[in-house]
Amino acid sequence: MTENEVKREETLEETEKDFSMTSGTVASAAETPPDPNALLEIRHLKKYFPVATNFFGRPTKFLKAVDDVSFKIKKGTTLGIVGESGCGKTTLGRTILRLQPATSGQIYFEEKDINKLNTSEMNKLRPSMQIIFQDPYSSLSPRMPVGEIIGEAVAEHQLVPKNELKEYVLGVMKKCGLPYHYYERYPHEFSGGQRQRICIATALALKPKFVVCDEPVSALDVSIQAQIINLLKDMQEDMGLTYIFISHDLSVVEHISEFVGVMYLGSLVEYASTAEIFEHPMHPYTEALFSAVPVPDPKVKMKRIILSGDIPSPINAPSGCKFHTRCSHCMDICKEVAPVFKDYGNGHMVACHLYSQD
Repeated sequence: MTENEVKREETLEETEKDFSMTSGTVASAAETPPDPNALLEIRHLKKYFPVATNFFGRPTKFLKAVDDVSFKIKKGTTLGIVGESGCGKTTLGRTILRLQPATSGQIYFEEKDINKLNTSEMNKLRPSMQIIFQDPYSSLSPRMPVGEIIGEAVAEHQLVPKNELKEYVLGVMKKCGLPYHYYERYPHEFSGGQRQRICIATALALKPKFVVCDEPVSALDVSIQAQIINLLKDMQEDMGLTYIFISHDLSVVEHISEFVGVMYLGSLVEYASTAEIFEHPMHPYTEALFSAVPVPDPKVKMKRIILSGDIPSPINAPSGCKFHTRCSHCMDICKEVAPVFKDYGNGHMVACHLYSQD
């Protein structure tokens, strides 16, 4: 075996260790019981997609869409997830719901690791964990009327008796601002805002405890966005819902979220309460991201931070800190050692060598 082949095998073995569900970091994390105060707790979650294989079909390269993400969400609160396109926000949400399998890590929902549930057990849990998709135009079946769309999953999970299904669906529609005569109409007859209300009604009809909102207002006009955001907040108060709210719009995230997580190349680089992170962003990437938020006062001068270079590929992410190739504060250690995601007080967590790593 040549020297290059040996190196390739060593690289493959290291990658497969990351790919394993029984890595040392994950195993040690699993020994600690989940937080009883958290509805959802994520520990060292990874989602890698194989993008190349060798002659024997073994993966040799991986796209690290979600790379070692950890956080907690308390019941009845909203966590906003922000970051540039392609940073892994949507993949994170879908992996948490087990719409796609995790590569490694734990997903504790009500203190149960859902990665260990079989298909039957997971199906019973599905009504409690729902998602609202980004595009209301493609997420609704054009061949089914609104009442049937909303009631389909309710009937499948037998949440209400058959003879009470229509009345129940009409009640959900009313809560979501949909008149009763929409029941027999089809999705193509509605505007984008009305379709998104139908999507929200479809998710909430299952009486969930946790909802992933995957950019639910990005395809809507600004005036309609406000209506949908207010509807989500009203439903949260009425039903005690817990949200992960994924968005590019930082002003919307600031309005709806109690906590904010900032993602870059599949990893969380900063996490804090909304007030704390908007007033005192610590990570250079967060500072640059927040500097792009427009200020409505024309007298206020914007101090825009322009990042140099392009976003690196998640297939060949930089060594050390992933952000060092675009960071104006980059030091030698940033290029070699990945920073620890550490709490610097008040639950403000940051992964950056600008702050003490001890």
